[in-house]
Amino acid sequence: MKAFASDNWAAACPEVMKALIEANNGHAPAYGDDELTKKANRIFKKHFGEKAETYFVYNGTAANIISLATANNSFNAIICSEHAHINLDECGAPEKFLGTKLIGIPNTDGKLTVEMIEKHSEALRYPHQVVPKTISISQPTELGTLYTIEEMTAIGNFAKANNLYFHVDGARIANAAVALNVDFETMISDTGVDILSFGGTKNGLMFGEAVVVLNDKLKSNFELYRKQGMQLASKMRYISAQFIALMQNNVWKRNAGQANSMTMLLAEKLSKYTEIQLTQVVETNGIWVKMNEDIAKKLQSISFFHPWNPENNEYRIMTSWDTTKEDVERFLGIL
Repeated sequence: MKAFASDNWAAACPEVMKALIEANNGHAPAYGDDELTKKANRIFKKHFGEKAETYFVYNGTAANIISLATANNSFNAIICSEHAHINLDECGAPEKFLGTKLIGIPNTDGKLTVEMIEKHSEALRYPHQVVPKTISISQPTELGTLYTIEEMTAIGNFAKANNLYFHVDGARIANAAVALNVDFETMISDTGVDILSFGGTKNGLMFGEAVVVLNDKLKSNFELYRKQGMQLASKMRYISAQFIALMQNNVWKRNAGQANSMTMLLAEKLSKYTEIQLTQVVETNGIWVKMNEDIAKKLQSISFFHPWNPENNEYRIMTSWDTTKEDVERFLGIL
């Protein structure tokens, strides 16, 4: 039985596998100078606007860290949610490789507001304090919640007015776009985002993520940071080919839509059990629930999902691009 642990557990989608096989033909220039990488960049421009420059890396941590490296010096600080992936789940990579301080702001739903950010947006005792330089949010958040277009625009406007960069960790950005029923340009380019980590692996890729740079100031040295960060793939065509397959013919939208809809179906069914309480509003492809530990262990032994807050008996249940109604029904049958 398929697991409900993470969309990282899912296989690569058929279009991606086909693209990898087709890319595996003959010789091609290395380090991104191949035609597939150029084509992928053109496709991203169609989704994000002509100003967008896209760079491919192997994984999401690299996408985040290299994005933030281009925007911050070691004496800077990055403002983020206390739940942010960069704050909790990247093994101290921002601190180690960037030398920057993370300011993790407490919240209950994974989201930041301008009012929260404003309290931390300047160094009051210059030069004795770190100087905030970047606001980093996740869309959707690590608790599955969504920023509205208005909320993102407010943060983007605040960042611009206060000489701050605006970074988005978009590991599941496709799920967010489908849930909000908007295109990427509306959600990202038009809201003032300077740089985006664009997730591929959770949406059907075998491997590979993208960084979409929208601010010209951050473009000049990105390739150098990527090389220094050990993420310049010599055979980049294999990453690029996957993104072409994902972004063409709305495969990204189909995959994210399937994952989101299966989560909504499962959440609706789970909400009918008095022994299970949803702890976050369900908006994308993740469900956060409290349940009895004995129930959870029995379910996990058959279809694994992760503990989120063990002290509170809180768990995260996630669907993927390949989750079906039959998978949901089997899980509910076991419950």
